[in-house]
Amino acid sequence: SSPARPAIHELIERSPAELADFEQWKSSFILRRLLDWLADQYAIYLHDPQAIDGHTDFLNTPSSQGFILHFHDTNYTRREATFLFDYLKERVLTLNYRTQISDTMTYSRPRWVETMEKHYLKPRLAFVEGEKQDQQFGNIMIELEVRDDQVQNLRLRATHYRDYNFSEPLPFYDLMQVLLHRDI
Repeated sequence: SSPARPAIHELIERSPAELADFEQWKSSFILRRLLDWLADQYAIYLHDPQAIDGHTDFLNTPSSQGFILHFHDTNYTRREATFLFDYLKERVLTLNYRTQISDTMTYSRPRWVETMEKHYLKPRLAFVEGEKQDQQFGNIMIELEVRDDQVQNLRLRATHYRDYNFSEPLPFYDLMQVLLHRDI
């Protein structure tokens, strides 16, 4: 592979056993702990961005908002990070979003094998003549970076359009409330 061309590029397809395991995991203490951690860090970030722990970062630019969870020196497993990755996608799909693509790319780097899993989600647009498109939170990219089978980072980024054809994006805070909501 090259830096731009993966050695392996496949669509993400979970087996029935993985899906059953995921369903069971969603009612686990581990999900609650991960969501509480993210919620706590987001609340701290909103009041004092310098006070967040070293395992999280938040993105806030004119066109994108998001977060990164640095898993590489935590005790969370690849399984738990993968389930959180899929859980965040599931939460976004409760909104009027569709999956554009869910894929995985594996690269042979000089010192490690890197796997990037990605869910790319887009709002469902209803084209009405003369009306602006409701972009909601914009396009949402969720990425899971793995090196030599060790989870490095989980990233979520909402990127919106700055275009007269689209409505103003909804606040990222509102997206975080949807992501952090638990049905248990």
